[in-house]
Amino acid sequence: MVNKINYIIKKKLLFLMSLLFMVSSCADKNNNIKLIAKSIAGSEIKAESDAYNLLKSQCYICHSINSISHDSIIAPPMAAVKMRYSMQYDTKEEFVDSISNWVLNPTSENSLMKGAVAKFNVMPKLMLSPEDIKKIVLYIYENQLEEPEWFNAHQEEMHGNGQGMRMGGKNKKNK
Repeated sequence: MVNKINYIIKKKLLFLMSLLFMVSSCADKNNNIKLIAKSIAGSEIKAESDAYNLLKSQCYICHSINSISHDSIIAPPMAAVKMRYSMQYDTKEEFVDSISNWVLNPTSENSLMKGAVAKFNVMPKLMLSPEDIKKIVLYIYENQLEEPEWFNAHQEEMHGNGQGMRMGGKNKKNK
């Protein structure tokens, strides 16, 4: 699946590079390049908006950023999920694959966040396509996520001094 996505991305990049080369060789190249740049930028903004909208509509329902306290949540904030997976995985590909695989097949056995599963149980399997899941996870990896107001204080209190690893996870440094 990852190879197919990488192939598609490479194919699109090759197409865009070819298109830019052709346009740059035209007589009115300054104007054409500006138009293409605006078009490409618009596509990236739309793709990001699609991913963010999926995150809001599919994930923030349970992983709310608007909860008033840690005691009122039904799942860990997405910022906590990102933090935990970032501690475990060094590369974007590992991060995206791991969270995507979890969302496609959430079980207590393949959970990285054992404490969250113990507190909230295993999340339900979502009715999302693998492509939409990957969009969401890429957005999570590449962007700063919103956090509930209480998040930093909770992280410091519960997971300060590296104690967030005590539930069976491995720190990257100990891999």
